[in-house]
Amino acid sequence: MGPSCQEALLWVGGQPVTDPELVAAWRGGDESAATQLVHRYAAALGRYLAASGAASAEVEDLVQDTFFKAFRGLHGWRGDGSFRGWLYRIAGNVLKDRFRQNKGRVFLEIEEHDIVDAADPAGELAADEMGRQLQAGLRRLPRLQREVFLLRVQQGLDYSEIAASLGSTPGAARVHYHHAVRRLKELLA
Repeated sequence: MGPSCQEALLWVGGQPVTDPELVAAWRGGDESAATQLVHRYAAALGRYLAASGAASAEVEDLVQDTFFKAFRGLHGWRGDGSFRGWLYRIAGNVLKDRFRQNKGRVFLEIEEHDIVDAADPAGELAADEMGRQLQAGLRRLPRLQREVFLLRVQQGLDYSEIAASLGSTPGAARVHYHHAVRRLKELLA
């Protein structure tokens, strides 16, 4: 039995450890359970935040803030929804708070990147251009459409997990995803 889409599993001594089991262990004083939860979700949260518009220089801080708020408010997670979806909801709120703190200004980091591959410069440039167009298209989507699209495509969440993380319904998540895909196709055509 491997990890499912609903819940990530960690195998310890031949036994699977689910998110609710790790939360219960942490509530019982096992600090390593928190470490395992952070290890399980930090990279995915970072990708989600970066794709949602966080500056690359802020992603690590935003992930840390997300886990800080999650563990501080863990008593509020009743276990009736996925832990992963709950974390994404907190991450989205942390990003919104940061955006408000910056008064809507987006700070761009100047980096040296886009090194052309000598083996296929035309392919590398085409891929870079498509990536820029996709990022520009994502920025033009309404917030809910963008968040649903990123949670579905980038993080692999199902509609019920997306709905739980955004405080919506699975049907509304489907509609937002459909509109996001249609709009991105129009923008990239």
